[in-house]
Amino acid sequence: MPPDDDDDAFARSRARFEEVVAFLDGDGAAALTHGELEGRLGADGRELLRLLYQDHLDLRAERELRLEAVIDADGTDRPSVEAGHTRMLTTIFGPVGVDRLAYRRRGRPNLHPADGTLNLPAERHSHGLRERCAIEATRGSYEEAASAVTRHTGVALGKRQVEQLAVRTSVDFEAFYEAQERPVAAEGEVVVISADGKGVVMRPEGLRSQTAAAAARSKTKLKGRLSKGEKANRKRMATVGAVYTVVPVPRAPHDAMARRADATASSKEAPKAAHKWLVASLVDDAASVISDVFDEAGRRDPEARRDWVALVDGNNHQIQRIKAEADARGVKVTVVVDWVHVLEYLWSAAWSFFAEGEPAAEDWVHDKALQVLSGRASIVAASIRRKATTNGLDQTARKNADVCADYLLAKAPYLDYPSALAKGWPIATGVIEGACRHIVKDRMDITGARWGLEGGEAVLKLRALRANGDWDDYWTFHISQERRRVHEPRYLSGSIPKAA
Repeated sequence: MPPDDDDDAFARSRARFEEVVAFLDGDGAAALTHGELEGRLGADGRELLRLLYQDHLDLRAERELRLEAVIDADGTDRPSVEAGHTRMLTTIFGPVGVDRLAYRRRGRPNLHPADGTLNLPAERHSHGLRERCAIEATRGSYEEAASAVTRHTGVALGKRQVEQLAVRTSVDFEAFYEAQERPVAAEGEVVVISADGKGVVMRPEGLRSQTAAAAARSKTKLKGRLSKGEKANRKRMATVGAVYTVVPVPRAPHDAMARRADATASSKEAPKAAHKWLVASLVDDAASVISDVFDEAGRRDPEARRDWVALVDGNNHQIQRIKAEADARGVKVTVVVDWVHVLEYLWSAAWSFFAEGEPAAEDWVHDKALQVLSGRASIVAASIRRKATTNGLDQTARKNADVCADYLLAKAPYLDYPSALAKGWPIATGVIEGACRHIVKDRMDITGARWGLEGGEAVLKLRALRANGDWDDYWTFHISQERRRVHEPRYLSGSIPKAA
């Protein structure tokens, strides 16, 4: 219960502080190692802070003034007031009780204006504890996150509670980026967009309908776990999108293919990504994520005055969605297929003609790559087929060569590397591939992990926020949104009543 007068408001915490000081001044503390002392002070310090928190809350309760009028959102007043209504709050220091006045009317839920002033959460766990759980959930498994929170706060939480708090933290992701000012692309800069996907192993209820049906029909070798190759029908695609700007760096084909042995000081490096922004989703499909990417690019260049480049890995669906989105918005976007993917196809073709590890293969790939970079992809495709025929390769031996040739011909409209290099544009998808690894694979591919849709979506959004460097700004925005969601709708005109 609150103390009777303000002079004694912090009596308990002062007494606890004196106990800690007395211990440190005694023989017991003198016998401890520094590590043991840290552990003891950590626990004692948390308890001291908890008591300070509790004493402050009790003081606020003692000083809370009765309001003349408290009217709910329907315009109904609360004429009766009762003191001593307590709710529990689990903070980063431990549990505390919050006493406050309750404004009542028979048949109506009580109103507690002090809850709005404190911006108390709907659930028992404090916002500080919610933030700790959300951050830890982005780093490792929910079990590891719960252990980390307990180590740092002394508060014991279960895996499910950590997941729920992470989900609550992520709910304002879209609203935050719609409201936030974004860096505008400067004159001469290029706006680059990109998207890619990574499969995530899901619990059955999180799979899309077709995948779930295929999983139900399949049989597994073991009862307790999936064996190698059995995850194909257990995954849902997480789509990752990226937007960034670059200052153009005009280059020649030999700059993109400079080998370590013959690279010179005059060789130019690829343009550097700046103001990178990432988004990721398990719930939304590729079309929705690409729409989000275009929204962000539009915030960077509202009047579409800069060059827009879309870097893709050659996936036809991605290309179709990017073109459809550009057409719908009336924006000109140049699609460029990732150069590294093309290079991998050339290397694959090389093993149709050379023994594995043969040095001549490197020279052959280098020559063909320079030709592709110079705008002769169709000629390279024809020469590869001709070489396979001239060498008398059978269907099996020439398979990789034919696949490479087919790829070069199919993607020819998006292999205008001479123009891209001359204009100083990037031609590789390293940014989005790195984002897929960092945001999705590093966290979602933890051994044995199977994800629910809600928890997986939350972790992807939170990891994207941290990768974007927006966590602190997002947290401030999220807490303000919590006040609007939890408290303001309870009162007339959304205004939490305060004492005059």
